[in-house]
Amino acid sequence: MIPVDDRGLLLGDGLFETMLAVDGRMEHWAAHWARLSAGCATLGLPLPDEFQTRVACTNALATALLNKGRAAVRLTLTAGSGGRGLERPAAITARVFVTVASAPDAVLAPAKLVTSHVRRNEGSPASRLKSLAYLDNVLARREALAAGGDEALMLNNRGEPACASAANIFWIIGGKLVTPALECGVLAGTTRARVIEQAGRIGTEVVEGRFTPEALRGCDGAFITNSLIGLRAISRLDGASLPAHRLFGAIAAAL
Repeated sequence: MIPVDDRGLLLGDGLFETMLAVDGRMEHWAAHWARLSAGCATLGLPLPDEFQTRVACTNALATALLNKGRAAVRLTLTAGSGGRGLERPAAITARVFVTVASAPDAVLAPAKLVTSHVRRNEGSPASRLKSLAYLDNVLARREALAAGGDEALMLNNRGEPACASAANIFWIIGGKLVTPALECGVLAGTTRARVIEQAGRIGTEVVEGRFTPEALRGCDGAFITNSLIGLRAISRLDGASLPAHRLFGAIAAAL
């Protein structure tokens, strides 16, 4: 049971990781653990024991009878209980729990994105972490669905493309792969890192930077990425069609 004074519940004080498991094995565990470790260092949270945490994930899959096929594993770490108001207790006892759910096969149909009015705060350290403060993402996704889209495009406070509500975003211009830099308020996605690595291996230049929405709208193709969907092409942005590009298939195959 999670007590009502848990700081993750009351203040969003914590982190999480969502991982794909295939036949009971967590995919890319090392990358997820490295991101959790970095997040704990940034937030000043104690890092749990890696071996015990991985065993907990494996046991959760077995208990739920999800150790065959694809499953989504969510690992949540909170700052535990204690403290008064915003101040944490002098000694933090982190709370860790795991939940699992079946994960259908990756969606093959291209996504329709709608630009959200909810902005990504690039000045906040939390914008680059998988923190429990995800309400902006919830509102952005809700807005996109209400407008007939599948996903939201989130701009930052400077009006630059940052990400989708639950995915990183890439687009192609002149044969180059383009993606917003982390300084734009972008989560350091594990699949994002793999895409950048594989693009280099197949000889594709990757450009990370700050861009205008017009740069995305005038692209030669675009896609979103996360741990569960892998790569998903984007077919429409705010009702306008985006072209397909062979580079999407090449990178997907490389992964």
